[in-house]
Amino acid sequence: MPSCPAAIPLSNHTLVRLGDLIRAERVRRRSRWRRLDPGRQALLVPAHLRNGDTFARLAAGFGVSCSTAWRYVREAVDRLAALADDVRAAGERAARPAYAILDGTLVPVDRVTDQKPCYSGKHRRHGANVQILADPAGRLGRASAALPGAVHDLTAARAHGLVEVLTANEVTTSADKAYQGAGGTVRTPFKRHATRPRLSRGQEAVNRAHARIRALGERAVPLLKDWKVLTKLRCCPRRATAIISAILVLHHTETRRQPR
Repeated sequence: MPSCPAAIPLSNHTLVRLGDLIRAERVRRRSRWRRLDPGRQALLVPAHLRNGDTFARLAAGFGVSCSTAWRYVREAVDRLAALADDVRAAGERAARPAYAILDGTLVPVDRVTDQKPCYSGKHRRHGANVQILADPAGRLGRASAALPGAVHDLTAARAHGLVEVLTANEVTTSADKAYQGAGGTVRTPFKRHATRPRLSRGQEAVNRAHARIRALGERAVPLLKDWKVLTKLRCCPRRATAIISAILVLHHTETRRQPR
């Protein structure tokens, strides 16, 4: 059986907002009859996204077919994803605190047709590269569109225009060694290499201070991955972006930070 409504760790405010979006979408599509009313569908969607219930469990618990459960989740995810901020809005919001933290994470995927682009040598598994932007308190600001896991973090940040937007908004940004060479307002720690085999005491002190600053922002990654569907995406990797965008909108709604 799927998670009961009481076991879904989302507030009534979030579920009501989701139900309103579903109801408005049905009106737009002129749907006359559905197996579940908007309120029940609003429970089904986070049961899948937040708790990770499979479509088979959702179908058994809500009394619908697997295809109907899949369709209801897909409709709601697409509607939520359409509300997500673009990168420019995220950059403007990131300029409000003193600084921002940029980090990358890998969302594991299961169904991979072309193995090589999705394989991350760093994590030694297939997945999707997602760039996370957080504030100094570790609150999740933005999760980027998903790129194949083989894409380097710096390449992904540039592809999404994050470095350009953060620099344009003069946002001092802390990032790890993977973003060295980003330029602009992105600050990274010192890194050893062939011409600098050892770091000086001053450079090591700078790295420790930088790590303390960045550690707070890295709390945003667990906030995203606390949505159990991201434990391993069992769908086409091309759906990862819509799912992550939908989760971000629900997360901001839950924390009362979704801009109106």
